[in-house]
Amino acid sequence: MADFYQTGVIATFHRFGNIDLKRMESELTEFSRHRPIALVLPSTHAELEAPTIKQIMKEIKEVPYLNEIVVTMGRTNQKQFTKAKEFFSSFPQKTRIIWNTGPGIEELHKLLGENGLFVGEDSKGRSCWTAYGYILSQEESKVIALHDCDIVNYSREFLGRLCYPVASPNIDYAFCKGYYARVTDRMHGRVARIFVAPLIRSLEKLLGPMPLLNYLDSFRYPLAGEFSMISDLARINRIAGDWGIEVETLSEVYRNCSHTRICQVELCETYEHKHQPLSADNPKTGLMKMSIDIAKAIFRNLA
Repeated sequence: MADFYQTGVIATFHRFGNIDLKRMESELTEFSRHRPIALVLPSTHAELEAPTIKQIMKEIKEVPYLNEIVVTMGRTNQKQFTKAKEFFSSFPQKTRIIWNTGPGIEELHKLLGENGLFVGEDSKGRSCWTAYGYILSQEESKVIALHDCDIVNYSREFLGRLCYPVASPNIDYAFCKGYYARVTDRMHGRVARIFVAPLIRSLEKLLGPMPLLNYLDSFRYPLAGEFSMISDLARINRIAGDWGIEVETLSEVYRNCSHTRICQVELCETYEHKHQPLSADNPKTGLMKMSIDIAKAIFRNLA
């Protein structure tokens, strides 16, 4: 995942040496005058109980270039949402919190479903769909970055590197996918290592050269939950409502964007987050459900 090799059909930006964070944030602040940046944080009440989110908030509070922050809450009841509003009120940046399981949003989901537009069950995908819709409706941001709220070793450099390729008018990428090494004292990233990569390469051998498979195989860590894009691309991309959101997003970008405007960037040396259980006997949860949803996403986009 993390070396100095240019992979496949997209540009790869490696993390060389120590980063001058002050300079990078200064440049991003200048870029944001012309391309305002929004940050989407999909979260659940359970993540607010973990110590990880406090470190993430501490870092984000110091970020000078964000135009707005949209926290999009899933699996949250009234009491938990009230607590979430209080919890995130300490952000100095303009912040909005979306209650995706609240009565107002649920009524919207019901109306959409009655008119043939089912937006999925309560999930990260649906939460992101709602957050993107809010940002696009406000028309105040030109770049949208997204990352999870369970990143153990989060830093301002992590966010800066994610935003830079899309926010910069000098290199002018439309989509940026994050990647990183998933290794500590053991190997992590099990679904990517022993399922997704072998599946894609097996399909390439069985079906022959296919542009979509070559494109997906170009990403160092296709299941990374961190990416940024221009708002115009967010407007036309469809968003999956299950664990296939990362692969579906890459497939949508493949359809809607030139490869010359797609890149991936190494966000940090190593990455650690909350791990999912294997759930080998239960296809409705854990890594088993994740693998099923990802496989369906790949086959659906190949069809």
